[in-house]
Amino acid sequence: MAEKRDLLGGPPATINVGLEVFADTLQELGFPVVQVDWRPSAGGDHRLTDLLSRLEQSGDSNAEGTN
Repeated sequence: MAEKRDLLGGPPATINVGLEVFADTLQELGFPVVQVDWRPSAGGDHRLTDLLSRLEQSGDSNAEGTN
């Protein structure tokens, strides 16, 4: 495992999840950045997320029964 002092020994490497403007700004400043295009499931709709979760669990149960 890396020592704490090693973490500050070089330039920061950034993984940006979300708004690309943050990654763009860091890149303009010369920092290495990886942009991840992540969005909350179901667009953040909690009701729809719950329904999708139930469907997924139902699908898992069905898959187990076919073996």
